Amino acid sequence: MNPGFDPEEIALLKEECKAENSNFIYVEDEFEDDDDNNEHAHVQFVGTYKNQEVIFDALIYTLRLHHSTLVYDEALERLKKEMPNYISQDERPANYKISEEQEDEAELLLTEFIEEIEENEEITVREHVEIDDKFEYGVGLEVGLNKTEINDKVISDFIEAYTAGKVELDPTLFSFTGSEDED
Repeated sequence: MNPGFDPEEIALLKEECKAENSNFIYVEDEFEDDDDNNEHAHVQFVGTYKNQEVIFDALIYTLRLHHSTLVYDEALERLKKEMPNYISQDERPANYKISEEQEDEAELLLTEFIEEIEENEEITVREHVEIDDKFEYGVGLEVGLNKTEINDKVISDFIEAYTAGKVELDPTLFSFTGSEDED
């Protein structure tokens, strides 16, 4: 049984939202420690899915963040073709050894690939809502929005539109470059 469909869990979340005077609550992520992050948020809210009340577990992020993640992943794939033995820093086992020269070469190549992908606008993103009903807690949502930041108002407005069935996604394709000024 998925606890996100449990009426007791749903009632608890409704109480939490009421206490916060909000239509959502933030989910504390154990790997999330930077308080100054404003490009994504992990939240939960109550809504209806297939005529049933349910807890939605949503990851909401800016298109810029989504784009840079996809660009980085693609650059990493290209790097692995050039340097098959290279393992990225976040995937390394404890016993992984790499010389400083190899690390520097890998970093340089990675940067070149990222710049090349951005310059050629090889990767584009658009606003989207992906629904995962096989989620372990409630229904999972991945939401990419064309906003400069993800704040309480953006989240609240999205949830209001989503629960009313009135989400309008911009179909425009966007591409970003890392060198653009952050504003």
